[in-house]
Order: sequence, then structure tokens, then C-alpha cells
Amino acid sequence: MSIEEKPVRGAPPHHYIDDEWLALREEEVLEPSIPIIDPHHHLWHRPPHQIYLLPHILEDVTASGHHIRGTCFVECTSMYRADGDPRFACLGQVEFVNGIAAMSASGTYGPIRIAAGIIGKVDLREGASAREVLEACIERAPERFRGIRHMAAWDESKEVSSLVNPPPPHLLMDRGFREGFAQLAPLGLTFDAWCYHPQLPELIDLVDAFPDTSIIVNHMGGRAGIGPYAGHQDDVFRQWSRDIRALGERSNVTMKFGGIGMRLAGFDFLDRDLPPTSQELSNAFRPYFDVCLEAFGPARTMFESNFPVDKSGCSYRVMWNTFKRLAANFSAAEKADLFAGTAARIYRLPEELTKPAPAK
Repeated sequence: MSIEEKPVRGAPPHHYIDDEWLALREEEVLEPSIPIIDPHHHLWHRPPHQIYLLPHILEDVTASGHHIRGTCFVECTSMYRADGDPRFACLGQVEFVNGIAAMSASGTYGPIRIAAGIIGKVDLREGASAREVLEACIERAPERFRGIRHMAAWDESKEVSSLVNPPPPHLLMDRGFREGFAQLAPLGLTFDAWCYHPQLPELIDLVDAFPDTSIIVNHMGGRAGIGPYAGHQDDVFRQWSRDIRALGERSNVTMKFGGIGMRLAGFDFLDRDLPPTSQELSNAFRPYFDVCLEAFGPARTMFESNFPVDKSGCSYRVMWNTFKRLAANFSAAEKADLFAGTAARIYRLPEELTKPAPAK
């Protein structure tokens, strides 16, 4: 396939990954002994071309040279049931991922524990009756099911709002959604929030309405730098920073720092002849990292890969090298939180995943 025939790298909705391009960048692994829990990745088979299953994530993790101890799967509307009550179709995804997690837990594929935690999807707009579906999800994976993500990412701009099936506007303010949301805390479940930065005030309102629910902000709060936000970086940064700091004042909120391989941020890395280095990425995202760490601190911040979506922009090795550069001046205890400890606490993952693998 010629360069002219290749799809645009990272373009939604399919986020094309150019493996030949990624192979042009080689780096040494930084601080390879730090235990890492990757708290945000996907698994899917979307015919005909999108396949990211256990062998694929294991290949990325192993080739990276980083010390990945475990991972957390986050919903991606994959492997829903084709038959039966459509309210319970999402159970198919939980069963699918729990099976992959069981394969990994067998040790057959090495010491890493893929999908040690599972974040599924339940349509909270069903209101209080969503509890039945939530309980069914727990029953399917009682040792791993930890919460849900019901994506709220919507924007008037089609360039920004890139989900295949976008949610309605103001989902987080919807009465039915909030009746469903109220079922999470009593069941001990978390909520992963994916929205764009103009929606953060609505997320703050939701957080204040449910102070007992653990809420995890995805992809550093969805700061957009494309579409109508391109060329307005200073205004966007001020608005985003204000709302991130406000969220950081709420003790039930945790930050996932990632999404650095997506086009959403507005950088031109995906269109260059060579993929970015970890130094280039860390320089670009340093201002956003500094705001997030000032607001949340290491004990409420976790790094995330968002693979395979972010693989459009850099390799797994470069991704975690970037995070290690961002955290270079932190103490060993603070790094332990950023790379594994926060994820283990928030998602109730085995403590052993925060420690170096036992010597063979």
C-alpha cells in the first residue's frame, strides 16, 4: 500500500494505526523496573480490520520493555449480545472480557494480569431499573467488575464529536440518567466520565450531586484543540484549567492522565514524517500535566494508555516513556501512586500488582 493509499492516521471513528510509521521511532526504555498498572485500554474485534485482543495487547506490552503488572479494561461497546433482552446486551461485553482476564490469570501468557479490573457499560438512562443490569454485570464477573463508563462526550462540532454513536447533549444532567447513576454507590461501583472540556461544568454538577460516588475523569478532561477550538489555545486552556481545579477540590474525583495519542488535542504529531519522541510528547503535554497534578496530586492521578486508540500516535514504549519523563522529578512514593497505586486503590485491584514481579 502506498503512502497515498493509507488512511489518515488516528482519524475517527476507526483511529487507523500505521505500524510502519510507528516502527520508525526507537527509544531506550526509561526506568524499566517501575511496576505499572495500565488502568485504561480496550479489547475488541470490529470486522473487517479492527482487532485488538489478548495476543495484541500482550505483544504491545511485552515489546515495550516496561514493567506492566496488570491492566484495567474500559468499555468500548464490543461483543454485546445479539439475542435476548436488549437491556442486558451489554452483559456480553463483561463475559467476553472476563474470559480474556481468566486466560491471562492462568499464567499461561506470562505474569501480567490483563483486565484484572473491568469497567463495563450500562445505560443509566433506564433510571432506577438500571440496577438490575448492574447487578447482573457483577454476577458475571464478581472478582473483576468494578464500575461503568457511560460516555457523555458530545460537541456541536462533528470534528470534535467523533463517537460512532454519539450521546445526546447534556446527558450528565438528564433526570433518568441521574436516577440510574444513583444506583452505583450502593453497589460499590465507580463511574468513568468521558466528556469534552466544555462539558466539565456539567460533570462538576454531577459530582456535587453524588459526593459518595467514586468518579474517574478520563483523558485529562477531554481538552479539545481541533474544530472550533483550534487557534484558541489560551482561552481553552484557561477554561479547562479552571474546571480541572474545581474537580480537584472534590475528594471523590480521580484523574486519568492520558489520551495523548488522539487527534483531539490539536497537535500535529500524527501528520509528521516521523512519529513523536517521548521528549516531544512530554514537552507538549507538560502544561496540562502540571495543572492536573496541582489539582489532584499523585494519590488521585493515574497514567493511562488508552490503547489501541492512542496507538495511532505512538508506541506503547514511547507512551510510558512520556509518562516517566513527566514524573521524573517526583519521589519514589509519588511515582508508585501515579503508575500503579492510585489505579489499584480506585479500582480495588490486587495489591500484588503494585509490586515488582517475584523473582523466578
